[in-house]
Amino acid sequence: MEYFIDVSYGTLIKQGEELPGDMVNIIRQKDCTIIVMADGLGSGVKANILATLTSKIAGTMLKEGAHIYETVDTIANTLPVCKVRNIAYSTFTLLKIYNDGKVYMAEYDNPPVFIIRDGENVEIDKKQLIINGKIVKESHYLLQDGDLLTIVSDGVIHAGLGDILKLGWKWQDINHYIKKINNIMDSKYLTEDLLKSCWSLYRGEPGDDTTVVSIKVRKPSHVNLFSGPPNDRANDNRLIKEFMNPPGKKVICGGTAANIAERELKRKLTVNLDFANPEIPPTACMEGIDLITEGVITLSKTVDELKKYSNPFDVEKHDLHYTGKDGVSRLINILINECTHLNLFVGKAVNPAHQNPDFPFEFTIKVKILEELCSVMKDLGKIVEINYID
Repeated sequence: MEYFIDVSYGTLIKQGEELPGDMVNIIRQKDCTIIVMADGLGSGVKANILATLTSKIAGTMLKEGAHIYETVDTIANTLPVCKVRNIAYSTFTLLKIYNDGKVYMAEYDNPPVFIIRDGENVEIDKKQLIINGKIVKESHYLLQDGDLLTIVSDGVIHAGLGDILKLGWKWQDINHYIKKINNIMDSKYLTEDLLKSCWSLYRGEPGDDTTVVSIKVRKPSHVNLFSGPPNDRANDNRLIKEFMNPPGKKVICGGTAANIAERELKRKLTVNLDFANPEIPPTACMEGIDLITEGVITLSKTVDELKKYSNPFDVEKHDLHYTGKDGVSRLINILINECTHLNLFVGKAVNPAHQNPDFPFEFTIKVKILEELCSVMKDLGKIVEINYID
């Protein structure tokens, strides 16, 4: 079976610094996902340079198939040396996760990776390698559907040190906490939950750069979204067939698009007149369609919420509300919790109510919003494909 590797990360920057000393590099390839988390020596600009170089070098070399010996040697010979401490130092955790669940992992001086399955820890064998005087722990193992991997920097372990918690938030305590929340599907929510806890333990003033990377193994879940009619009405039937044929949930955004579906599918369209939120247009229902919403306003509000949610350096850790019955909440819930692959079907007609029809298609409001949706969904680690129909 092929899995979808759902990855997200977030960082709390050390109080008083503008740049993080932790860096995360995520590289998606056709057959695997590469994740590198590097923690540079100290904090601020120097640490940022060390961590950035480490994460980029390691990610690129793993992508090209380099061995861990060669990768570590290159990092050691590339990092600039600190004039004060006379060392070039960045810890790192490297993972190469294949779509079939096979994992290669290398850890150097970072806290051990948390590996949780069904609420319990997965024990794996680790082989110690001595590379340029550094002890690197290497391991190979196999993941299953629902497994959760969590990578943290020292800032998480040190949260609350000497204040709320005398010895900090110890690895065993963090492990216990992760086991309680591991059944949540969205990796971004898991990351946010851990960072909020660290933020509280630091009393809003992080004493170290604090990074969390959450990796959730999921079965692929497709969502097909149709918005906007084609220029040529003769293409309506082809568009509907292309929209309905692929597996997965069906979402329609836009009144004209909903009317096309009603006509071509010969199914009744019913508008929900109970306004769950007076600021958001109502939804509608149709047999075989999971959600029907208004177009531009609903999509715009959805994109605005997702942008805030996707920011990995948002100190306030924006709460995403998707438990409501309004169109925006329901659309966000589908895109976050029920989607690994988003397929958009977009007609090229211009709605004169939203835009001057004489404007080129690529400059229309609808297209700009949908392009932003694609961008933010990619930032959230989703696989996105957009299909334009004339």
